[in-house]
Amino acid sequence: MTQRFSVLLLLLAGPALAQERPQITPTRDVAVTYRVSGEGPPVGEMRMSWLAARKLMRMDMPGGQGWVVLDTATGSAFMVMDSQRMVMDMPATGVSDRMTPNANARFTREGNARVANTDCVNWRMEEQGQVARVCMTGDGVMLRTESLGGQGPSRGLMEATAVAFGPQDAARFQRPAGYQGLQLPPGMPQGGPGGGLGGGLGGGGNMPRGTAIPPPGLTTPSR
Repeated sequence: MTQRFSVLLLLLAGPALAQERPQITPTRDVAVTYRVSGEGPPVGEMRMSWLAARKLMRMDMPGGQGWVVLDTATGSAFMVMDSQRMVMDMPATGVSDRMTPNANARFTREGNARVANTDCVNWRMEEQGQVARVCMTGDGVMLRTESLGGQGPSRGLMEATAVAFGPQDAARFQRPAGYQGLQLPPGMPQGGPGGGLGGGLGGGGNMPRGTAIPPPGLTTPSR
């Protein structure tokens, strides 16, 4: 009886073990600078900061295009264009869906690594025909993500070059006062080459959810 009970426990535990997943959002404040590249022209650097207690993420895009704040708890987001003194609300599904892996995404632990002088674990992630490798710290900081191919030619790489843990200024995550408010125009694509948020690294649209940081190639709609 004891042996049969032990076998039953192993069978029940099997699916849970197979669904091992990394922590995907930071559990403490941190700011990370990334180097971003893809198949297209060089992209440059991107800075991302997390206000962990309030579940807020700020992304400063390359080339002074602006910055985005995402509330990972509600999925709401807004984009700020300082040069134009504009702030644009983004559809909840436009950013959060690409930043959060689907419940059906499959993760496979591949081993330990070290990026930007910080320890992390490599995970192979497969979702909807796309494959990527992400290196995550134990407290949910992504240090590297790279496309490993899939349905489409797009490939991309984003790798941390500097990691700074420490309290973040909450004011940097607030909507600026006095800016003109905009809404994303109806029908504007939220992904794909040259599209809106969630299109993938280097402007491509083939990075799996959870690894496809809003593309550096994002451009604002004309007025």
